Amino acid sequence: MSPLSLSCRHLPGGVLIAVAGELDSTNADQLESYAERHRRPGPGMVLDLTGLTFMDSRGLHVLLRLNAAVREQGGLLRLAAVHDVPARVLQITGVWLALHIHPDAQHAADAMREHHGNGVPDRQ
Repeated sequence: MSPLSLSCRHLPGGVLIAVAGELDSTNADQLESYAERHRRPGPGMVLDLTGLTFMDSRGLHVLLRLNAAVREQGGLLRLAAVHDVPARVLQITGVWLALHIHPDAQHAADAMREHHGNGVPDRQ
């Protein structure tokens, strides 16, 4: 099992959190706590999932909770570079269409910056 690795950097309009390793019932709370500590009211959040190799239902639950929390603060949660097993989990559960998913972190950050600059939500 690959441990969960998290890192954060602030961007114009929000925060980007890189998530790597495996997201499952043993560490999903770690991601939720980390994201809550780094989230600021209002702006959006990007989760860069480039390095995420596995996600179970508990990981999916945390993504949905983060999505709701960011929206409550007037922001948008964006997922970037969702591949392999995590992408499949989002697709088969129907969640893929309900989230803002971008091909990579740069596209997500650009969309967040544009949304923050004009106040109009984007749809990807």
